[in-house]
Amino acid sequence: MENSSQESHLRSENSVTYDSSYPIYAMAFSSFTSSLTNRRRRLAVGSFIEEFNNRVDILSFDEDTLTLKPVPNLSFEHPYPPTKLMFHPNPSASLKTNDILASSGDYLRLWDVTDTCIEPLFTLSNNKTSEYCAPLTSFDWNEVEPRRIGTSSIDTTCTIWDVEKGVVETQLIAHDKEVYDIAWGEAGVFASVSADGSVRIFDLRDKEHSTIIYESPKPDTPLLRLAWNKQDLRYMATILMDSNKIVILDIRSPAMPVAELERHQASVNAIAWAPQSCRHICSGGDDGQALIWELPTVAGPNGIDPMSVYSAGAEINQIQWSAAQRDWIAITFSNKLQLLKV
Repeated sequence: MENSSQESHLRSENSVTYDSSYPIYAMAFSSFTSSLTNRRRRLAVGSFIEEFNNRVDILSFDEDTLTLKPVPNLSFEHPYPPTKLMFHPNPSASLKTNDILASSGDYLRLWDVTDTCIEPLFTLSNNKTSEYCAPLTSFDWNEVEPRRIGTSSIDTTCTIWDVEKGVVETQLIAHDKEVYDIAWGEAGVFASVSADGSVRIFDLRDKEHSTIIYESPKPDTPLLRLAWNKQDLRYMATILMDSNKIVILDIRSPAMPVAELERHQASVNAIAWAPQSCRHICSGGDDGQALIWELPTVAGPNGIDPMSVYSAGAEINQIQWSAAQRDWIAITFSNKLQLLKV
């Protein structure tokens, strides 16, 4: 399939909007599929209030009526704004009957989400020496080995947790500066990005070494987000601070990006690979646009145009592409969460 410069515009009738009473940032889709449970699809959404008291709400999405509503009793207070939310990525394989939700902020927390209430399971801190905790910027839940969650922190470390036992498996000094994001590739392989401007890959079988596969073209330009293509682990994507570019990397050829997607009109804030396709990725930015890209086999001389465009009308902070409902993408902007059918 050749890349087409013909953009299609996602129409508003293919979207569902939830208005919150506060600004929102973190959000996540439940991984339960409809064949496993009769409950409606669930999402979690976290407030972004610059004070200690924040909230996480569980929303119910009815695809038939295209409604998105908060579930009574499934709302809880969260210390500080959650930097990321993520449901257990593989609940059926782990024989889970309830949703398990993880959140990051001051600590990594796990929550048991039933039909009627939410109970805290763990509050995980690796800080043994003082009351101060280095905030967690992000985390990723290992789909292949679901007992593992990796967290990234401003203290330059990545910590790998065994969340079934509630203990640290290992902690690594991953970068020279703050670590902003982390993503699993395989059961024991993860990558991270940092304010030092590098993408590094770590293998838990050899913790003393890491492989740098990309560095910012301008020294010390922070890399903010990292997305590893689960359909083709050769590819990952990252974004630079204050840049309109999405950088696509092939880990077989370090240093030189295989593509740079440059059609946003302002800084890019979020990226998400399609869960069912190795060649599609969605991005959102300060220009208020969500762009869906199809990566061509060979990029043409004039760069790559997005295959579809959605205008949100405000800066897009976050994007998630549902693994359980693969034709729905969620974006957050201002106090809204919006689901887009693609």
